Amino acid sequence: MAEILKPAERFWAVDKIILGYFALMCVLIASYWRAVPGAAELLGLHIAGAAFVVLAVKWPGWPSRIFHHWYPLLYVAFCYREMSILIPAIRRTDADQALAKLDYALWHANPTVWLERIQAPPLTEFLQIVYSFFIPAVLFVALRFWMRKDYAGFRYYAFLIATGFLVSYIGYLIVPARGPRFLLKDLQHVPLRGLWLFGLLQSTLDELEHVTYDCFPSGHTELAILACWGSRQISRGFGRLYVAYTVCMVFATVYLRYHYTVDVAAGAFLALVLIFTMPALYRKLS
Repeated sequence: MAEILKPAERFWAVDKIILGYFALMCVLIASYWRAVPGAAELLGLHIAGAAFVVLAVKWPGWPSRIFHHWYPLLYVAFCYREMSILIPAIRRTDADQALAKLDYALWHANPTVWLERIQAPPLTEFLQIVYSFFIPAVLFVALRFWMRKDYAGFRYYAFLIATGFLVSYIGYLIVPARGPRFLLKDLQHVPLRGLWLFGLLQSTLDELEHVTYDCFPSGHTELAILACWGSRQISRGFGRLYVAYTVCMVFATVYLRYHYTVDVAAGAFLALVLIFTMPALYRKLS
């Protein structure tokens, strides 16, 4: 615990990533000031968020130290919600049609429609639960690092996860898409049906996410792979559990009609790039 209580004395690598992202979003908001709803409030929230980071670095005491460790995993949630405001305001078109055409060219079929052949309520129920536990699964790895008092491992994992989230948000801005369950709805022959929790979990996720163009790259695939990598740093048994979870997650993204397969491939590729390149960047920024 003594390591947590010590003042940081300098900005951590994750601070620099998040402050850089905040600066980029402030420039974007300023550039599209008239188009962005509540632009002044959004700009103020970014400035306030950055100020809290500075205080966490400079202000000694255990509350600021704990905040300094955990805030990246909280800030990325705000940044995600911000996408539901920025993308519709800034981007006037979406890439759904292009992504669906790529999928069709690869498979000579629409994967979400083809998967109706194996559709079954128990499988749908199970995969929706897997998909819905995405955020708890990512956070649980962080909690395990924390409980082991591996604070250095925790800080690197927070850096990796925060970077993964923020890079995916930039991808959403560049390639805005809502997913096959909207574009290909009329091509599906039967709706997805679960057993007990499917409808509740899906409607809850829709309510939390609002109208978000969050398909490309697949953040669920990217972050599940990053969490799987982090879990293997804790123990082999824990890692094997996350390998199974990640396989189910990747399949769920397409089976549940949330993603095109090209989204999944992009998310997996991005995860591998981050796993191999982030250690050097972390050392440099530290």
